[in-house]
Amino acid sequence: MRKGFTLVELSIVLIIIGLIIGGVMKGKDMINSSKQKKFMTTFVKGWQVAVNQYEDRTGQVLGDGTANGGTAAATNGIRENRNLSTTNQIQAALRAVGLDVPVTNTGGGNGTAPDGGSYNIDGKYVSSTVVGNLNAQQVNGSARNVFYMTNVPTDVAIALDTMIDGSPSAGTGDCRISAAANTNLTDNAATTWGNPQTTTRVNVTVLF
Repeated sequence: MRKGFTLVELSIVLIIIGLIIGGVMKGKDMINSSKQKKFMTTFVKGWQVAVNQYEDRTGQVLGDGTANGGTAAATNGIRENRNLSTTNQIQAALRAVGLDVPVTNTGGGNGTAPDGGSYNIDGKYVSSTVVGNLNAQQVNGSARNVFYMTNVPTDVAIALDTMIDGSPSAGTGDCRISAAANTNLTDNAATTWGNPQTTTRVNVTVLF
């Protein structure tokens, strides 16, 4: 009568369990990576393309002056701060010249908020609704037009920075951590994104 497993059999079982767990974790990482790339393509790049196409078609800066979806009477090449999840003027300015508004996964559209202005994204440790803003920030002492996002899961921000700048350099390059929409940004190679497990969400500025 057989009384139990041999050490060899137990070792084989443990190896199989390890492979299964490793496969599950790898599968989750691949799913997360796919979601991050879709967020980049649909939301960030979607708005960057819209901004660039608007300038190509009109010669104007989207969000600069009331004629371009902004708030100021006159234009000066610098955007006013527009929350894309609450305004419909930016979107109306795009549609008025035959351009598409990015389509996201938070509903709305065709003039109904959030109309492309927010995006639901799952990070590794937290899920969040990211809100986009077209505005301007001081970067190294000069006003720059930017795309500012709030409530980005930190691991997603790190992935975004790597896709844009080639490495997670939170204090330099075109993708940076930013405490607020009016934060003055200066190059600082020592700035980090923080630990995604403890600092679960950050605000992000992308220069465009």
